[in-house]
Amino acid sequence: MLVVCAVVAAFSASTLASARASLAPLTSRASGHVTAVDQNADTATVTWDQGRATIELDVTPPPVGTAVLVGYDPAEPSHAVIPHAVTLIAADRSSGELLFIAIAAALMLLVTLIRLFSRFGLTRRPPVQVPVRRVRVTSGLMARSWLETEDIPRRWIPVYFDPALVTLPTPSTIALHGAPRRHRLVAAVVDGVVLYPSGRVRSDDPRGRRVDNPSVVDDSVRARAASVRGLLRQLRADIVLIVPAPVVGFLWAFLDGSGIWSWLGATVITAALALWLAALRGSDPS
Repeated sequence: MLVVCAVVAAFSASTLASARASLAPLTSRASGHVTAVDQNADTATVTWDQGRATIELDVTPPPVGTAVLVGYDPAEPSHAVIPHAVTLIAADRSSGELLFIAIAAALMLLVTLIRLFSRFGLTRRPPVQVPVRRVRVTSGLMARSWLETEDIPRRWIPVYFDPALVTLPTPSTIALHGAPRRHRLVAAVVDGVVLYPSGRVRSDDPRGRRVDNPSVVDDSVRARAASVRGLLRQLRADIVLIVPAPVVGFLWAFLDGSGIWSWLGATVITAALALWLAALRGSDPS
């Protein structure tokens, strides 16, 4: 997510730098009038006492005779802008995009750090042997792994996925770092693999389509565990979550009045955000 934000921010920063470089020489101001317009090219020709310039606009040109404020280069009066000039709008959009990206990246980093630090000391708790069963619950477009305690009252512990979960027989006694009935966050150890919680312990059954692990682990189960390893498998499981990204990008470009590059940037950031949220919540690719 941070890499995607950095790449998109680099493009926005490049556009902003180019726009600012074009605007920097425009140190003089004057009142002028629109003397001609080209509706097809969205340009307006503006005349004032010190000069005349044809300026590309981001909106429909104003009618001939409209009074406008002109910013121009005293050394080259034909280099000028008026309100809604393409250069001004490009600078404004790039600034807004950079601000949005910075806020999104900061929030993502903050949430990630909070998630890491909240789980940092879980394994320091003394382990307790507890009989559990692993259940895979699909809700909406995402599936998650849960460890359901066998003791009454039952508790459900969401954990980040590891292939070791696939070969965990139902039921199995494993080590838990923490008491599910007392602690909100509980880590588990399955076949020597520490599984950190992807959320708080629940006292009610997670909603969704439930699939329990088999009681006997055979070769087909081991083969399935081997097939769910790797980043590519995780991406294939989460790819459905990025389907709305182009629509979100289109809405952003439409509301912002921008073009294909803004659509592409918003689409990429939305897709990266969806994948990050899936990883944060412990998406299960099995």
